[in-house]
Order: sequence, then C-alpha cells, then structure tokens
Amino acid sequence: MTVAEDLARFVVRASYADISNDAVLALKIRVLDALGCAIGALDSEPIRLIRAHTDEFGGAPLSTLIGGGKSSPDRAALYNGALVRYLDFNDSYLAKGETCHPNDNVAPVLAAAEYAGASGRDFIEALAVAYQVQCRLSDAAPVRAKGFDHTVQGSYAVAAGVSKALGLDSEKTANGLAIAGTALNALRVTRTGALSNWKGLAYPFTAFGATNAAFLAMRGITGPPEVFEGNKGFIDSIAGRFEIDWSKEDLERVTRTIVKKYNAEIHSQSAIEGSLEMKDEDGFQAADVERIEIDIFDVAFNIIGGGEEGDKTRVRTKEEADHSLQYMVAAALLDGQVMPEQYAAERIVRDDVQSLLRRIAVRPSVEFSRRFPDEMACRLTVTLKDGRVVAREKRDYEGFHTRPMKWDTVAAKFERLSAPFAGAHNRKLIAEAVAELDTINISDLMPLLENVHASVAHKS
Repeated sequence: MTVAEDLARFVVRASYADISNDAVLALKIRVLDALGCAIGALDSEPIRLIRAHTDEFGGAPLSTLIGGGKSSPDRAALYNGALVRYLDFNDSYLAKGETCHPNDNVAPVLAAAEYAGASGRDFIEALAVAYQVQCRLSDAAPVRAKGFDHTVQGSYAVAAGVSKALGLDSEKTANGLAIAGTALNALRVTRTGALSNWKGLAYPFTAFGATNAAFLAMRGITGPPEVFEGNKGFIDSIAGRFEIDWSKEDLERVTRTIVKKYNAEIHSQSAIEGSLEMKDEDGFQAADVERIEIDIFDVAFNIIGGGEEGDKTRVRTKEEADHSLQYMVAAALLDGQVMPEQYAAERIVRDDVQSLLRRIAVRPSVEFSRRFPDEMACRLTVTLKDGRVVAREKRDYEGFHTRPMKWDTVAAKFERLSAPFAGAHNRKLIAEAVAELDTINISDLMPLLENVHASVAHKS
C-alpha cells in the first residue's frame, strides 16, 4: 500500500461518531471564527479584485459565494477562502517546525459539502479530516526550513477534506491527494522580504487547485500513486523521511489549534497581550516609552521579529504590518488594540507608530525557543523616559490551547467583525446555525451567508 492509499483509507474510514464532544465544539467555534473573519473582509481591496475575477470568468452556480451569488465549487473555494484568510485573523496550529491556519480549509470543504447536498454532520466530519491531515503533516513533515510554504501540507488537507465531503471512495481519494500533492508545492518567499497580497491569497489558491484535484479524481483522473515515497516525490524532494501511521490517527487535533485574540500574526499574540497588560497595570502611555526589548522564541523572531525572513522595521503595507512584531506592539500601545483598523493605510504610515516601532528591539531566546510550541513564551522590558523599567513575562494568551477561547468570546469577535456587513437578525441566525451545525443541513446555512453585503453598515 502506498502512503497516499494509507491516508485515503483514513479519510474514508473517518466518522462523525469518532469525534469527541470537545472536538465537535472546537470545530464549531472555528467555523464561526472563520465566518466572522470572512464577512469582516468583504470590503477589502484584494477581495474586490478576486470577486471581479470570479464574476468575469464565471462558473456553474453550484456553491454559494459569501456576500451573494454562486459559482463553481473551486471558484467558491478561492473566493470564500480569500475572505477567510485576508484579515489574517483566523486560527493557527503550532508545530515545532511549521505553523499553519487549519480553518483555511473551511471554504473548500464548505463548497464541496454544498455541492454534495451534505448535512452539517457530514461537513463537520470532512472538516475534522482536513484539520487532522494538515496538523499531523505539519508535525511530522515540516517544510518551512526547506524553503517551502505551509500551504504545501494544505494541498493534502484540502484534497482530503473535499474528497470526504464528496463521499469519494479510497481509490478516488488517493488520486485526489496525489494530484494535489504533486501540483501544489508553493515557495516560502510568499512570507519573506517585502510582503505582497499573495501572503493572504496563497492558501485560497491552493484550495482552488486542490478542490479541482478532488473533482478531477471524482471524474476518474488518476495521479502519481507514490506522490509521497516515490522517486522525486514529496519525501525525496521536499520533506525528507517521516512516518505517520494513519491507521492509528484520530480526529482530535483541532483541540490543539489556537484562536487569535488580536488581528495579528499568530506568534505575536502573547507579546501583544503582555504589552496591553503592562500598559494598564503599570500605568504608562505609549508617549512615555523610551524603548522596548522583546525576548521571544526563535520562530517568532525569524518570522515577525527581523530574523531570517527579513527586516520588520520597514513597514509600508497591511501585509508588512501584520507580520511585523515591532509594528503590532507599537500599534497596541498607541491604540489600545490590534484590530483591522490598525492596518488602514493612513494608520500604518503615521509618525507615532513609525517612530515607536523603530525603538523596539526583538531578540531570540534559547529558553523560550525550547518551550515552543507547548508555550508561546516571551519577555517584554519597557524603559520609560523617566528612567523607570517595567517588565513582564508571558507563557500564553487567551486563545492558546492552555487558555482556550470560549464560544461566547468567539461569538463576540464574530459580532464585531460581521456587524458592518450583516443585519443583527442575520448575524444571530448565522451564529445559531453554526452552533446547531450537527442538526441542520449545509443548505440551511448557505442562504444566510449569501445575505451579507460589502459596504452596508449597521443593517437592522
């Protein structure tokens, strides 16, 4: 049996009955979180461009587009996936050598589930599969250090989740995995140096391709059976040797994923929470700050602190700002929050935040690096202009798996993000539908998502 066949058997065997109550609740929370992020991104400029692209090229009206209209499942995966991802406010999974955003899988699995006339339980089952595949491949086969993006593992996750939602057998599922895994191996340059719109669109594009792969397999198209272990396959060319015994895997990895409290890159969350706690409890204002030193785990330093992925003190765009620890901490101290408003173009270029971010030094800590990913440890040392020095050490934040975010907190986040685009009654119905997802059909949810609109503020 090939690795793809072994993984396909796991996908086909997976059952809603095998998902614990805790994992079902965790999946519902992450679906609501993803939908809040998606609705909150409706009026973003890159989203308008993707929508124009989708509308011009068309597609059979088989899957709902959030905000109105329908298109083909692969284009719905692209557009809705771009909505979920663009704010960079959706969930994350931390492995030692990889970080991913598993609810990037919500859009493609939702599109396939709607196409298939699936129940809410079927959707939860397929989404649990996608979460498990992406997280376990991130654990066992990280690719970041090899110069590849985390969307590489995502290609297998999307193909697995979509195949499950479509009810494909193990042979067709294996072919979908093989096609997606062969075709969709993205470069890490997506997230290094000067960042572009592609940072938020790379996974939606992977979802577009991997959804296509699963549908092609459904038609009978075959892919390289030894995509993992074959000559110049995934193991040989990218990941190196790894082993996962899919016959022993469960569907519980979602409970180790984490939800963002702040609209900021995931590795910044504890530092932002700590900076706001210090400001409130130690009684200083951003104007009082002479300099800030942040000691943090190496992954955060390398990705958002100025390490191997580039200087983070030159911040000009939304994409650069939400991947600069210096900018995000400076914005938090100045504005008392880090939400979508902190990434408005006029906010990013103002002198107050540009000046303060250049007085923030970020250093890697061997001790904090050793404790990652079980902790998200950091130490903030703030020197004030009057000579006082205040410090705080953090090990996690609200939303980390050691302090998981509750339904009511995520519901409040959903409300804040979706309020400008959906009326109060529709917001209530969406939240209730997600809470009851295991008792409804996907066709009951989709009209509610179609009935939200960009640039329609505070509808009653």
